[in-house]
Amino acid sequence: MTSATVLVTGAAGFIGSHVAARLADLGHAVIACDNFNDYYSPALKHDRVAALLAPRGLTCETVELSDGEQVRALFERCRPTHVVHLAAQAGVRYSLSNPQAYVQSNLVAFSHILETCRREQVSHLVYASSSSVYGASTDTPFSEDARTDAPVSLYAATKKSNELMAYCYSHLYGFPASGLRFFTVYGPWGRPDMAYFSFTEKMLRGEKIPVFAGGELHRDFTYIDDIVEGVVRLLFAPPSAGENRAPHEVFNIGNHQPVRVLDFIRTLEKVLEVQAQIDFLPMQAGDVPATFADTGRLQASVGFAPDTPLATGLERFRDWYLGWHGR
Repeated sequence: MTSATVLVTGAAGFIGSHVAARLADLGHAVIACDNFNDYYSPALKHDRVAALLAPRGLTCETVELSDGEQVRALFERCRPTHVVHLAAQAGVRYSLSNPQAYVQSNLVAFSHILETCRREQVSHLVYASSSSVYGASTDTPFSEDARTDAPVSLYAATKKSNELMAYCYSHLYGFPASGLRFFTVYGPWGRPDMAYFSFTEKMLRGEKIPVFAGGELHRDFTYIDDIVEGVVRLLFAPPSAGENRAPHEVFNIGNHQPVRVLDFIRTLEKVLEVQAQIDFLPMQAGDVPATFADTGRLQASVGFAPDTPLATGLERFRDWYLGWHGR
């Protein structure tokens, strides 16, 4: 594999920091950027940079991607051959009360990324989509060819919009782009707003954990190293154009083993050696009953599909969390 110059956006985030580190380990020139917003503690983002990027000689520029001039200036300085666009406003429930943040970070910023990639003739754009695009579908496992035109949150709507925007640019201008539908990513250096992280914090403090819909929701928990492996493999396997076909593709990256939330909690109890105190709550607006990835397309394209067992991944998260929290 020849060395590439890769721009990783959202590089102080959970997935972005791991992807940037992995690409650097593989010998690629990595340009990292983030806006370090306060959706959750910026201190954790700076800790990721210090732990995962700095030891590899990487810095993380502060760039606001919703500002087109900043995006153009970034590309002119760095001249990336490849782009991994992971910056976004995350979170389903937050989108109910802060919709404008999603418009700016997920739509306006993405339009700037697309236009600049087109102008600079980037070899391949890989961007984060989400399993949320499948909405409340019960037709499982979720296939990339399934209908995704009924989102149940603004977050999901913006991610589906990203796929449509990228397809249009690929069709019109012929540059390769791949959208990655991530499924419930977890692991060391994760996001505090995710259930596995917040449950761990509360359980270790002896507090009740909020569990929605009787704990009967199912989630396809996918370990961070598996996500990174999929991202990196796909980055260097761009889709090709064909007759009446744009060089654009979407891929599920999930563990293909959905777990009932109550069973997830039982596994977390064993890992932490703490019994959970549960506060059962009604299903929340924007939530979906299940996520379940069909990973056949990923396997066929790059010979890989996630398979880290939940207990193994949670043990690794526990070890990181106890070390980070007790530092």
